[in-house]
Amino acid sequence: MKKDNINFTTLSRTQLEHMAEAGAQIIECYRVLQKGGLNIVGEVLKGQGKFYELEHYPKDDVFDAETHSQYYYHAHRTDADENGHFHTFLRQPGMPAGISPAPYIGNELRAEEKDALSHLTGISMDAYGFPIGLFATNRWVTAETWYKAEDVIAMLDYFKVDHAFPSWPVNLWISAMLVLFRPQVEVLLRQRDQIIVEWERKRQDIDVFEDRKLELTGYIAIAVEQQIKDVVAALESSNA
Repeated sequence: MKKDNINFTTLSRTQLEHMAEAGAQIIECYRVLQKGGLNIVGEVLKGQGKFYELEHYPKDDVFDAETHSQYYYHAHRTDADENGHFHTFLRQPGMPAGISPAPYIGNELRAEEKDALSHLTGISMDAYGFPIGLFATNRWVTAETWYKAEDVIAMLDYFKVDHAFPSWPVNLWISAMLVLFRPQVEVLLRQRDQIIVEWERKRQDIDVFEDRKLELTGYIAIAVEQQIKDVVAALESSNA
């Protein structure tokens, strides 16, 4: 587990304000769900039948045809603290102009052009439907088309699921999560690329992107309430 060590006072006031707004949206999502005895994970699994490990929930994922943002929920790890996790993506038509996949000399077939997608971050959830961590993965885990960390970071501004399937509060929540925790996501993506380089140096005879011995490239524990407190403190400090 990696501590994020984010210095919130180094972030711009504009970014802090966006993060504070996202935090307020997340708390509002919790409020309206809890009034009905609901939670984030329960909303995604609602009406999906028996839960099976590795299956995507909801079936066929959640996709916004306007922004080309995509996500799904599933479970497969044995971490006692994690109930399951979300994977978030952006497909190529929704990416900023001028971004191309990273060079690749391996043999694995990868989606190209409009079918290419990039994994942004994973969000670990506890048994009560609350987020407990963020993580980054190796390429094979999500069958993504690999983009350099700085290009993926540029994609974060474009992730937004702006419709009501399978749940409006969940879509608002997951969109806001990538704003509130953007500094941590950036840390994970840059660390991801560093880990890949180091792993490739040690195992030159193996395609590092397909190496099943390398699954997670980083994990950061998170807490929504603490993140909001840190953002508010940084905003107050900037006013002093």
